[in-house]
Amino acid sequence: MTIVLIDYGVGNLRSVKKALEFVGANVIPIDDTRKILGASKVVLPGVGAFQDGMNGLNKRNLTEILRRISSKGIPLLGICLGMQLLYDISSELGNAIGLGMLNGEVCQFPENELKVPHTGWNQLRISGDSPLLRGVQNNSYVYFNHSYYCAPKDSNTIIAHTDYGIAFPAAVHKDSIYGVQFHPEKSQDIGLQILRNFVEVCQ
Repeated sequence: MTIVLIDYGVGNLRSVKKALEFVGANVIPIDDTRKILGASKVVLPGVGAFQDGMNGLNKRNLTEILRRISSKGIPLLGICLGMQLLYDISSELGNAIGLGMLNGEVCQFPENELKVPHTGWNQLRISGDSPLLRGVQNNSYVYFNHSYYCAPKDSNTIIAHTDYGIAFPAAVHKDSIYGVQFHPEKSQDIGLQILRNFVEVCQ
């Protein structure tokens, strides 16, 4: 299985690539739009600010090609910032326009006694049926590092929540689009199982 790993200047490509290769994928990091549509599956990683991510995609003319991937039904997995970029808009650093492949917005965690960013291990509360979470037990721990969370308009797309002051979507799935707010490449066996699911069974 050939996985295209989108390189747009803000992703931790090395660790994601190694994790995908560990579960059997042939991984090709790409920032060339001409090669992406031939992919079997696509992974959009990301760390950092929403606007920086969109600037990186726009600079490399990747925004429209990612939307075309969605319309062609090629499976796409967004990781952390990559998941957030799939949505319409983010309040981070002012309103920034996202890819609009999933409807909703990206919001900052409310001020409370909990530290932001939300960093470290937390539990998945599985709330939907998706091949992405096949073999993953409810309340499994995964690794997070983020200050913003996604608020989908369609709650039916949410396949797992995590509680951190509020319940926020930890994983989503709509048609051929998948997203995880956590870092599967840092989540040990559970994260590897999720990546293996994307490689082997997600359509």
